[in-house]
Parts: sequence; C-alpha cells; structure tokens
Amino acid sequence: MAKAIPKIGSRKKVRIGLRRNARFSLRKSARRITKGVIHVQASFNNTIITVTDPQGLVVFWSSAGTCGFKSSRKASPYAGQRTAVDAIRTVGLQRAEVMVKGAGSGRDAALRAIAKSGVRLSCIRDVTPMPHNGCRPPKKRRL
Repeated sequence: MAKAIPKIGSRKKVRIGLRRNARFSLRKSARRITKGVIHVQASFNNTIITVTDPQGLVVFWSSAGTCGFKSSRKASPYAGQRTAVDAIRTVGLQRAEVMVKGAGSGRDAALRAIAKSGVRLSCIRDVTPMPHNGCRPPKKRRL
C-alpha cells in the first residue's frame, strides 16, 4: 500500500496552531526576589508592567494583553490593576521602587494595586519623557 502524501496547506495550519499555543508553555517560572524595581508603562492602548532586580535585569513582565484582555479593554484601569497584581504575585517582592511612564488610564490603578499588595515602596518616580520644545507633537486624539 502506498503512503499518502499530506497536503502542504494542512501541515502549515497545524504548525501555526502549535506555535501559537506553545507560547504559554515556553514561559519560564520567574525568579523569586525580595527587592527590585517595578516599571509601569501605561500607554493609551495597553499597560505593561516589568519587574527587574536592582541591577536592571528583567525578572518578570506582564501586560494587559497577556492577562486575557483584548482590544480597548487592555487600556482600562481594571486591566492595569489585574496586570500589576499578576506581576507582583508571581515574583513575591517585599520592597520595591516604582517607575511610572506614560499617560494611560491604567497608570493610577496599577500604582494603587502595587501599594495595596503589601510591597513596601521606597520611592515612586515619574519617568514620562517630556520634550523641552523639541519635535512637533502628533495631533491630539479625538474621542
């Protein structure tokens, strides 16, 4: 009996499906650290929280997209809060500095969630880039 030749198109779909689902299993378990820096990057579309050790090496990161939010819900304050709780619970921080960047709506909610989680904050610093009348800014958003 002759061996059936698989169609190229069907193999391609199987590979894409495997790669898409394998993303979650490839994620390493985060290192447990007691002291670190929490970077909150709140844009108009998403909230990204990165936890680094004091030297600046990334230990764990989380975003509203990886927490399961889609489209405009990624920019909501609730998504920022859930993202912050997810990042801190995974790493197990005790003392931290917080660097906040951006003007998104998830910024304040993430900061409140970090403060409520029991992490002792040594300083909260706003590192949003501000131009000293450099380039012309983009047109204002219309809502």
